[in-house]
Amino acid sequence: MTSHELTRNQKLVLETISRAGRPVSAYEILEDIRPHGIRSPVQVYRAVKKLIEDGTVHRVESLNAFVPCAGQHAHGLRTTILAVCEQCGRVTEFSDDIIDRQIAEWAARERFHIEATSIEINGRCADCALEHNRG
Repeated sequence: MTSHELTRNQKLVLETISRAGRPVSAYEILEDIRPHGIRSPVQVYRAVKKLIEDGTVHRVESLNAFVPCAGQHAHGLRTTILAVCEQCGRVTEFSDDIIDRQIAEWAARERFHIEATSIEINGRCADCALEHNRG
């Protein structure tokens, strides 16, 4: 979905998520866009839901927050892998064709129809791990 196809609310929500530089909750998004006439969490959740469906935004389940898609879903990969630093909150997105293929093979064997795949890995990013080891 290109930005000209987004509704006004979706654009406002996406801009807030993209600008944040960290995972942001729906209520943080609401506070940021309230001056634009958005008053209800439902309006935020509707916009976020569409942005997730379009692959523009990811939900970080463990933080109940949202981050922009890093755009690394080449070659039809379905699996989103998010590495979440438990110390600083940084979220790094990556994909892996081997993991994606293994999930697809499992789904085919089980006749399971995948709608979305998301994996979260929690730990410490390189900067926080280095800082932790120094301390």
